Amino acid sequence: MKADIILGLQWGDEGKGKVVDLLASSYPVIARFQGGPNAGHSIHFEGKSYVLRSIPSGIFRDGAINVIGNGVVLDPMTFRSECEALEAQGVPVRERILISRKAHLILPTHRILDAASEAAKGKSKIGSTLKGIGPAYMDKTGRNGLRVGDVEAEDFMTRLETLRKKHFSVLRQYDYQYDPQTDLAAWLSAIDYMKGFRFIDSEYFINEELRKGTGVLCEGAQGTMLDVDFGSYPFVTSSSTVCAGACTGLGISPHEVGEVYGIFKAYCTRVGSGPFPTELFDETGEELRRKGFEFGAVTKRPRRTGWLDLVALKYAVMVDGVTALSMMKSDVLSGFDKVKVAVAYRIGGKEYRHVPYDTYAEIEPVYREFDGWGDLTCASSYESLPSSFKEYVEFIEAETGVPVKIISVGPDRSQTIVR
Repeated sequence: MKADIILGLQWGDEGKGKVVDLLASSYPVIARFQGGPNAGHSIHFEGKSYVLRSIPSGIFRDGAINVIGNGVVLDPMTFRSECEALEAQGVPVRERILISRKAHLILPTHRILDAASEAAKGKSKIGSTLKGIGPAYMDKTGRNGLRVGDVEAEDFMTRLETLRKKHFSVLRQYDYQYDPQTDLAAWLSAIDYMKGFRFIDSEYFINEELRKGTGVLCEGAQGTMLDVDFGSYPFVTSSSTVCAGACTGLGISPHEVGEVYGIFKAYCTRVGSGPFPTELFDETGEELRRKGFEFGAVTKRPRRTGWLDLVALKYAVMVDGVTALSMMKSDVLSGFDKVKVAVAYRIGGKEYRHVPYDTYAEIEPVYREFDGWGDLTCASSYESLPSSFKEYVEFIEAETGVPVKIISVGPDRSQTIVR
């Protein structure tokens, strides 16, 4: 068996959680390979809605093992509150979750550093969620971080205090008021709670499962256009959100990668600052936000909305080596007379069909227009979908060279067409 990968192809919020939940029944092991609690994967079924932040989206499947991989940064307090909410719903989290010893920990002082840094940037803010993600990854790459395995060490408290002192020294450069004891007691209590879970050497565990022929589904957070290398830098996240991130975030060889499922919305959204060529500032943009309930699953911030950007989508498909596409929130576009897709960028009077290096380039999207379609929510097969919508789907397939295998026509688990 190969390790199949599922990831977002836009700026996050594509609906990955629903697709992972859908596919999870075919995979005994689901593993998160990067990101932290700034990511919120929403899942809807049986009349209930759930938001997962650090826990893999296979948690609701009986018999599934959910691995939090080494590429994840884990906030013990968020993890505890998320687990307790699931336990209250009868989900046996301790039986279904394994945590990599090499995953890095987010400290309360990481959150303080995040807030101080963002405040100091003024108008140059990147739109951080202030969850401490960036500072935690900075400690990781700076070789100062605390990892999950460290909590098993006898001198854990000494290691913790050493890192906290480093954070306090960095904070002196900011004109920022804070309480050094903020959340420390709650964080230590959450560490004790987390010790009730099984810690593993996840690279050995994942590779052994693959050797035995077990299906493994690798789950990414955020989206390709937020990748620290290939996204709209500096308005990006701090980890590798592309396909290659699954290899470094779980310890698997590229030879072990099988299918790559790329998830995208039928339109585009973005949270926070950064370029968004197809962004709509008119009533159409508001209508997309309202119909799609485009507010952050974790932050509750209103998302920026716009038409589908095919230039960026093709770029993501190329970088990730996508083998199958999943189109989400198709139903949100129902009722529009016309639907547009950006097929090129106009920069300085010239047309381009690639994503420019210059994040600050002034881009005018070049659109192709499609006829709109009616309600999709009751469709149960591809054949039953409106012809104008199928034209839209088949145009995307022709342009990307990748089949659209999954089409979401509503928020519920059952409102999904698999081709």
